[in-house]
Amino acid sequence: MNEEACRIDVWLWRARFFKTRALAQRFVEDGRVRLTRAGQESRLDKPSRAVRAEDILVFALGPRLVAVQVVALGERRGPASEAQGLYRPV
Repeated sequence: MNEEACRIDVWLWRARFFKTRALAQRFVEDGRVRLTRAGQESRLDKPSRAVRAEDILVFALGPRLVAVQVVALGERRGPASEAQGLYRPV
């Protein structure tokens, strides 16, 4: 995988939507994440699927619907302030 892409489970974990990568993997495997790239919408079903900057992700976390645009992929799971820089609400 190149530097312009990141596994969806890793990105969700780095962006602090999930406490563990395993939780993010299960969430994706259950088909609970929708990806929009270049106007094409698809449901992600494998944690190994790539996410890139500019992609839009939509998923439900508890009672709220989360819609974010990927701004950066990140290098690590850092503090919350760093994680918030990885996405922008849509």
